[in-house]
Amino acid sequence: MTESLEKYLSEKQFQMDEAIIGYIKKLEAPERLKAAMKYSAEAGGKRLRPILMAASCESYGGTLKMVTPAAAALEMVHTYSLIHDDLPAMDNDNIRRGKPTNHIQFDEATAILAGDGLLTYSFEIIASELAVSETKRVELIRQLADAAGPKGMVAGQVLDMQAEDKKADLEQLEQIHTLKTGRLLRYAVTAGAMIGGATADQIASLQEYAYYLGLIFQVQDDILDVQGDPELIGKPVGSDETNLKSTYPKLLGLGGAIQQKELYIQKAKQSLKEAGVESSVLVDITEYFGNRDR
Repeated sequence: MTESLEKYLSEKQFQMDEAIIGYIKKLEAPERLKAAMKYSAEAGGKRLRPILMAASCESYGGTLKMVTPAAAALEMVHTYSLIHDDLPAMDNDNIRRGKPTNHIQFDEATAILAGDGLLTYSFEIIASELAVSETKRVELIRQLADAAGPKGMVAGQVLDMQAEDKKADLEQLEQIHTLKTGRLLRYAVTAGAMIGGATADQIASLQEYAYYLGLIFQVQDDILDVQGDPELIGKPVGSDETNLKSTYPKLLGLGGAIQQKELYIQKAKQSLKEAGVESSVLVDITEYFGNRDR
C-alpha cells in the first residue's frame, strides 16, 4: 500500500468511526441494545464500504460530508450481516476481528436484536439525515434494500450455505459472492457516484467495476483463509475448510485463485477507465482490495 493511500484510508476510517458511533450514541433505545450495537460497530472494521462510497463520490467532485449518512448506514447493514453470520445457526463463530462475537459477548437473543436494530436504523438515517432530493433519497433507500435483501446479500448467504460440502463451479461461486459480498460494494460505488453527480453512463461503468471489485475482495478473503496471519485477520485460518465452504482455492487451487484475482483486477481497472476515473483513488483501492493482508 502506498503512503498516500494509507493516509487516505486512515483519515476516512477515523471520520467514519466517529460518524457511525455518533449515530448509535444518540439513538433512543434500551441501553443493553445500544451497547450490543455499538460493540460490533466499533469492533475494529476497516470501513472499506463507506470509504469506497466516499472515494466514488469524490471522484465526481463530491465530499465525504455529502455521503456520510449513507456511508454510515451502509456500514451498519454490513455490521448487522456479520453479527448474524456469526450466530450458532449460521457460521457459529466465536471470534470476530480478534474479539468475542456479539452472541458470545452478550447472548444470542441480544445479538439477533442488535443486528435487527442496525439494519432498520440504517434506513432511518438515510431518510432523515442525507441532504439530497427526496427522489434521490427514496432511490438510495430502494437500492440499499435491494442490495441487502432477498435479491442480494441475503440470497448470497442462502446460496453459500447450500453450497457447503458441495463442489461449486466458477460460475456458481461468482454468483454466490456477487450477491453475498458484491452487492453491498456495488451499492457503495453507485450511491457515492449518484450523490457526487455522476452521469447514468458513468454509473453503469462503475457498476461493472464494482462487480469485479466484489469478486477481488472475496478471492483475497479466500486466499487469506488459507495462508493469512491469524493475528492480522482476527480469526483462525482454515475456517472455510472447517465449515465446508466453497472457495476459490478449493475450486482452482491457490495458484489458480491468485491468477483469477489478477484477471478480475485488470477488468476492474478497465471499467474505471470507461467511467472516466482511471486516475482516481479508486484505482489504488482496487489494488489494496486485491493485496490486503487482513
